[in-house]
Amino acid sequence: MPAKNPAYRQETVRQEIKSALKGQTLSAKDISGAVRVSEKEVYEHLYHIQKTINKRDRALVATPAACKKCGFTFRKREKLKKPGKCPVCRSETIKEPLFSIP
Repeated sequence: MPAKNPAYRQETVRQEIKSALKGQTLSAKDISGAVRVSEKEVYEHLYHIQKTINKRDRALVATPAACKKCGFTFRKREKLKKPGKCPVCRSETIKEPLFSIP
């Protein structure tokens, strides 16, 4: 039986993520569905995009995650991933961080 060919892409995954984020705000889950890669892989790509984005592209804007129960916002968090628990109330109901490129 012949081997399956990977899906053909016009752009690299990172280019697709940048294109998806231009002018709109998306969560990692939304990006994952748009570019057809796992959420875990999206976070890895976002980290690299954040470090290498061109000045003409402005910057990757990350809206921090927030606790749904007490409203605590994870402003100082450097990791892009969604936190597991709120440090204030220990709730695990956390709003996902959102990303955009203005």
